[in-house]
Amino acid sequence: MPLSMISAALVAAIVGFGSTIALVLAAALAVGASPEQTTSWIAAICFAKAAGSALLSTWKRVPIVLAWSTPGAALVAASTGVDIHQAVGAFIFAAVLIALTGVIPPVNRAVNAIPSGIASGMLAGVLLPFSLAVATQAVAFPLLVLPLVAVFLLVRLANPLHAVLATLLAGLAIAFSWGGTPWPQVSPDLTPLTFIGPEFAPGVLIGLGVPLYLVTMASQNLPGFAVLRANGFTPPVTAALGVTGIASAVSALFGAHTISMAAITAAICLDEGVHPDRDQRWKVGLVYAAIWAVLGMLGPVIIATIIAMPAAIIAVIAGLALVSPLIGALTSAFEVPTTRFAAAATFIVTASGIAAFGVGAAFWGLAAGLLVHGLEEIRRRIA
Repeated sequence: MPLSMISAALVAAIVGFGSTIALVLAAALAVGASPEQTTSWIAAICFAKAAGSALLSTWKRVPIVLAWSTPGAALVAASTGVDIHQAVGAFIFAAVLIALTGVIPPVNRAVNAIPSGIASGMLAGVLLPFSLAVATQAVAFPLLVLPLVAVFLLVRLANPLHAVLATLLAGLAIAFSWGGTPWPQVSPDLTPLTFIGPEFAPGVLIGLGVPLYLVTMASQNLPGFAVLRANGFTPPVTAALGVTGIASAVSALFGAHTISMAAITAAICLDEGVHPDRDQRWKVGLVYAAIWAVLGMLGPVIIATIIAMPAAIIAVIAGLALVSPLIGALTSAFEVPTTRFAAAATFIVTASGIAAFGVGAAFWGLAAGLLVHGLEEIRRRIA
């Protein structure tokens, strides 16, 4: 197993966990989850991601990594008047809708019909803000950030494949040594799952379950499939939706909201630097799954450690890790002349970060690109 593969999976998991764990904790608080139920929520969603990533990567021989639904967590965190049992019922309902979507043929055709230039433009727009954050964090926290940038650049001169891992280790050293951040004192719970009985309240199913399904599909699964296509892989849409839907339904019984295709963290695991042989790159999904299984078992300790690290360090590690995928996405987006303008529209709208009707910028960027592409196709046919 190449060290670069372990490094990519480790960084993807840590970045994915650390960058949005606070949002998941806020969601648990919003629905009145107890400390035990919150721990179960996080453990269950980690185990679901691990099982789904390992199964899909091995089954389809494609490097598939899963994520929890970040916009879904935000949706739950913004909810009011919903208790944890009603929330679990809504999670199960959304999961069933996702699984059913996988067997509807028009969905497969629609996803596979997206031009690669437009998919790459959306990916580039998603990645750009993370890389830009390195510069803004360097201005705000130079003593924390500039040493990390220096480590990344120097190690990259010797071995680009190990630059991100070295930066991650340097970040831990800075945070918990001379950075002054104390190590959290938490005892690990190796049996963190707690069954939570669902309550299927019609109002909550419509008001929370349906929106959760929609934002997960629009803001996570579609970009996730596009990321695979942008990196030259054919996304197994039906299998992925079926596995994530079923896994989400099972993990919901222990408090977890929906899992989905990863987009940002997937970009870290799909770059050619992970493994030069594309046919062997699927194995990163197994490493990624193993790391998430450990995160699930050691959830209380990991949560405390990640939250204790300065947010600037996490942001910089993510931004530096995504520079190479950003270069690849921009190159692919503007490679084909016939889709270049549509790709630019996709990139601009996605990078703007706009959100409307509870749906994130990635979906609207994709919609803008497809609209421009459709108009140009009509013009070409008339001409």
